[in-house]
Parts: sequence; structure tokens; C-alpha cells
Amino acid sequence: MLYNQPSPLEVKVLTRRFGLENSRSLGTYLATDGFRGFRRALEMTPEEIINEVKLSGLRGRGGAGFPAGMKWSFVPRNSPKPKYIVVNGDEGEPGTCKDRVLIENDPHQLLEGMLIAALAVGASAGYVYVRGEYRRVIEILDRAIAEEYEKGYLGKNILGSSFSFDVYTHTGAGSYECGEESALLESLEGKRGVPRIRPPFPAVSGAFQCPTVLNNVETFCAVPAILRDGGAAFADLGPPKNGGTRLFCLSGHVNRPGVYELPMGFNLLRMIGEVGGGVWKGKKLKAVIPGGSSCPVLRAEECDLAMDFDSVAKAKSMLGSGGVVVFDEDTCMVTVAMRLMRFYQHESCGWCIPCREGTAWLRKLLVRFHAGHGTHSDIGLIGELARNMLGRTFCPLGDAAAMPTIAFVEKFREEFEAYLTRGARHEVRVHG
Repeated sequence: MLYNQPSPLEVKVLTRRFGLENSRSLGTYLATDGFRGFRRALEMTPEEIINEVKLSGLRGRGGAGFPAGMKWSFVPRNSPKPKYIVVNGDEGEPGTCKDRVLIENDPHQLLEGMLIAALAVGASAGYVYVRGEYRRVIEILDRAIAEEYEKGYLGKNILGSSFSFDVYTHTGAGSYECGEESALLESLEGKRGVPRIRPPFPAVSGAFQCPTVLNNVETFCAVPAILRDGGAAFADLGPPKNGGTRLFCLSGHVNRPGVYELPMGFNLLRMIGEVGGGVWKGKKLKAVIPGGSSCPVLRAEECDLAMDFDSVAKAKSMLGSGGVVVFDEDTCMVTVAMRLMRFYQHESCGWCIPCREGTAWLRKLLVRFHAGHGTHSDIGLIGELARNMLGRTFCPLGDAAAMPTIAFVEKFREEFEAYLTRGARHEVRVHG
């Protein structure tokens, strides 16, 4: 399974039920403090729930890191339209696999988080959008939803209260673009998954043009613990403005790859050395992608840093979706850049010209360069093309393709220049 043997350095909040017998069952969930947070929320006002989430310092775990409580507060309370809770479980970012693990091991935690969010904004229905390849995950979630309906934790007058809430699952079709929130909403409504022009933002006009709270699976999974133990306790687990724990997907050239729950702000070199068992085969560390393939790469000498949103931003990269990809000293970074650009060119929805044409040109340049047919001017041209994509698209996919490419060229320029004298190199492995 994707979830590795636990590390003694883990702080188990979201993963506290992992490994328990029948951890997916409602009975196990209720026996281990399940729905305590929701029961407390039933006795609170919507404003008190939102303030508790704000106090926790919880920031969106899908990539952008926007404060969750603030996002919820943007939903207009006086809107006559119905309100919705939407969960982004598309998880198409290369290097990321945490949402799958959360639903596979503890689906009721996600559902409780949705219920608490619904109380906070006055929603009556929710949708879990799951990538289409996760068939087994969808089946697990559907069983959990059916079990909660049967026991009165979903549906009409939940637990004898006046609160009612319905949940539905919706599958994607393998489109990376639908991980972007507005494209996800288009797909949810049965339309082509392309991004919307904003404003308005989903909090005001989201699913079916109604006010919507849209967060990542991991974000909602953190909410029950916040309401159960208090926002201050969750905030104390991490550094200021970066509360709680984070599921890091540690992959690549490490001895113990896996999904680990660590406090926000955990040192990256410690994560690789102590949690991941160090770089494999006794080799040296060369580079790390700290938050999924859309995040600029870090050289080995840049990796002594705290893994929280603000610290990684100061290092001119992003914490992103928590996908930590480790590269050893033998990795060819030109190959890595080429393979990633093939992915982004393939996954561009084609709506924005800078993204549609830019990713295609960059892929052609990198493939040509990798084949040994590049010129010295191509090195500068790669960077120029990427910079011309930044900030010129309707969604972040253009930036997600451009920013890593710029970092590869700037930080490993010597490898690109070496291709000019050596010609084509043999393809080397990127992942172990």
C-alpha cells in the first residue's frame, strides 16, 4: 500500500486510525472519537465554527495554501441560493498521492469534515469529485456514505437536529486540468473541464452558480480534529500561520518512500534522512521538488529549510500539494525537465493560447535538446518562452509548467550546456 510503515517522528492526527482493524467502518470511527467534532459544531454558531478554523491556522492542502477559515467566511450568509460543499479529490499532481490514502483508510473523517463545513456556511448538499482512475477509492467512499445514511449521520435531521445534508460522489475522466477548482466545477456540472474567468469566485458563484466551499480532501480531513480538540491545539502543532500537520508524499531516490504525517515546518533534510532513510544506495542528494511537479526544484544546498508554506516560498519554491520528489546525484535534470513538459503539454486543456502553444513549444525544444540537436541559443529561448507564459493564462497550469522549467534551466544550466558538447545522452532513470 502507499502508506508506508509509520515513522517515530510522525505526529498522527489525520492518520490516527491508519492500521486499525476495519478503519473504514463507521463503528471503528465512532469508537475512536469520530463525530465528536461534529457534535460540538452542532452546538456552535456558524461564526464560531469559522473562527475556530481560522484560529487553527489551517491552510488549504491542495496547493495554494489559502487560509481555510477565511475562505469559508467569504460565502455570503444572506444569499437566497442553495449552498454547496465541494471536495477536490482529483489529485492529478505528479508526485502526490495523499488524498487517495486518506479516503482508503478513513473515509468517515472526510465526511465529518464536510458536515462541519456545511454547518459553518449553511450548505445542504456536498459533492466529492474524485479522479476517474481511483475506482477503488470511489467504491470505498460510496460504502461509507451509504453506512452514514443508514445510521443517521447523513440525510434528514441528522442526529435528531434540524440540520440536513446529502453527499454525492462524482468521478473525473483523468484530466489534470480538472484539479483546478473552477475547471472542476465545470466538469461537475457536466461541461468541458476548462477554467472559468474570475471573479466571481466559487464562494460567491461556484457549483451551479451558487455559493460554494471548495477545498482539498486533506483540508476537510483536518477539520474534525480542529473542532474536537480546538483550533489552538491544532495551531500549536506547526509554526505561526501554518498550523497542524501535513501529509508528505516522499518519493524518488529514497530508501523508505511513503506517505508520512509530519508537523508543518518539519526540516526537509531531516525528512529525507531520518524519515525517508536517506538517499538510496548511499548516493548523494542532488535536488528535490518540494511540493509536486509544478513547484520549482531546489538544489541540495537549498534543502536545509522548514517545510511550511512561508519558508518554502522564501526559498522561491512552493509547498504545493506535499509531493516531495528526491533526486540522487546521477539524475539527469534535462531528462526530468523534458518528461515533465511532456506531461504539461499533454494535460493543457488548450483554452489559453500562451499555455496551449507555450507548453507545445517547450516540449519540442526540450525533446530536441535532449536528443542532442539543441543550440546554445535554445537554452535562453527555453527560459524566455517559459517567462512569457507566466501570469498570462486563465488558470495556474501555464505557471505550473513555466516555473519548474525556469528553475531547471537556471539551477542546472551546466547540464544543459553539457548537452551541446556531448550530444545526446542515454536516458537515465528519474524515479526509482
